[in-house]
Amino acid sequence: METRECLITYLAGGVNSPVRSFKHLDREPLIVERGSGAYITDIEGQSYIDYCGAWGSLIHGHAHQTIIEQATDFLKKGSSFGITTAIEGELARFINYLMPSMEQMRFVCSGTEATMTAARLARGFTGRSYIVKFMGHYHGHADFFLIEAGSGVMNLNQTASSAGIPSSIIQHTLCIPFNDEKALIELFKMYKDQIAAVILEPVAGNMGVVPSSKNFMKLLRKITEEEKTLLIFDEVITGFRISKGSAQSYYGIKPDLTTLGKIIGGGFPVGCLGGRKEIMRHMAPEGKVYQAGTLAGNPVAMAAGLSSLKLLDAKNFYEELQEKAEFLLKPIEEAIRGKKACLNRVGSMFTIFFGPTVVNNSYDLKLIDNERFKHFYHAMLLEGLYFSPAQNEASFISQAHSFDDLLKTREVLLNYVYKYL
Repeated sequence: METRECLITYLAGGVNSPVRSFKHLDREPLIVERGSGAYITDIEGQSYIDYCGAWGSLIHGHAHQTIIEQATDFLKKGSSFGITTAIEGELARFINYLMPSMEQMRFVCSGTEATMTAARLARGFTGRSYIVKFMGHYHGHADFFLIEAGSGVMNLNQTASSAGIPSSIIQHTLCIPFNDEKALIELFKMYKDQIAAVILEPVAGNMGVVPSSKNFMKLLRKITEEEKTLLIFDEVITGFRISKGSAQSYYGIKPDLTTLGKIIGGGFPVGCLGGRKEIMRHMAPEGKVYQAGTLAGNPVAMAAGLSSLKLLDAKNFYEELQEKAEFLLKPIEEAIRGKKACLNRVGSMFTIFFGPTVVNNSYDLKLIDNERFKHFYHAMLLEGLYFSPAQNEASFISQAHSFDDLLKTREVLLNYVYKYL
């Protein structure tokens, strides 16, 4: 049985995550065989410069030798135990060194599990029921988060929700426009003393790259502190991506809880939540907020994650990454100015939006030209460039991208802008 036929026959929708299907792009999905550095190669032998990087996880590129060696060493000792291992504490200590707000933490197996648990912990700690999220922000596929969510569900239906979720489950999730100070103030007036937590992506990555305004972020921290509401930063994407201290360092804001994933697993499945000790001590076995998982703190993932974080702690790591981002993206920004497109970027995260000339919130996304994006995406694949395969997603630059890779990419992008926009 051929690979494509096998996948279509035995996997629901032929994939294990909807955006991989390329259904919205009207083409067969890419099926990858291997990756090395900045490149992926599909089963037909075609290679692409990869600007998705496992959705931002691979800040060092594919199959980085040091990370692979560390993971292999631990794999030889055993793939999993369901018992505590020393490497869990080592990774936690290093995360705390880079992100001091994470005083204590709990490792889980995915970003969805981390955000789901953070919301439960916030409710358990505060004794309140309501969780606030923002339109267009994606916090995994837990039922109560799938309201006005990000790109993966935007492509399914107009309400960005999902079948199979009873209204009773989402009745305690409040959703308001992103970067809207007035809406935030009004919400807290309406639900005074009832809101357990506000969760957000400090830089949205699942509606495309859309950063919080600094004024909005300051107001959010001020209101949550005054109202004794927990502020949760979902840094599954931004964690150790936009700076060594992540988005909370970039904005100078200390959240009460943080969720992490992607980069802290070095390419392996992982999630993490953490924050102030007084909150984290409400987790079982010390407290009454329950969470458990056989594969939580998997030693192979912990070893790969620790290796990944140590590599990015090197001198000038983020300065070099920023230099690469400037080299690739600044000419594109200038070229599309005045055209029906815009480029949003923060650090090494970026999205080229087709249609709107500015994107600050989910309302701006209503001007998206999906047909133009589809045309763009097909053209890029033909040129050997692989970007994140959805208009409402972030793409990423890694340390594995050489200036030759970036120069080729820049020339292709500029040619597209001059020819079609």
